[in-house]
Amino acid sequence: MFFTGITVLVLLVMLVFSLVVLLAKPNPVPQELVFNRPKIDINLQVLESDQVKNLEPPIQPDLQFKYTATTDKGVKTSGVVTAVSENEAREILTGLQMTNIILEEAKIGRDNPFAPYYNILP
Repeated sequence: MFFTGITVLVLLVMLVFSLVVLLAKPNPVPQELVFNRPKIDINLQVLESDQVKNLEPPIQPDLQFKYTATTDKGVKTSGVVTAVSENEAREILTGLQMTNIILEEAKIGRDNPFAPYYNILP
């Protein structure tokens, strides 16, 4: 009887507490329309400073080119050369005494970035 009374009392307290919490409504807050205009000063004289005038353009990334060429000994060779442009890649290969140069930009990356690197066999 004692434990039943304590259990009923605890359940009653939990019921009252949950009803107070779940049925409570927030107090209405009056809405005030206040717009404080921020004071913003734009200083365009910074664009005329020496730091801005002496900026250098960003470095161009190197591209990879696949090539097929003939060496000075008449041996046909192929490989990959890294350069900023196709003209520079051609100059590099010409500097290595290669002739009949065929250049093609290497396709870097994948068509589907979400495809796994490995094939799962069934």
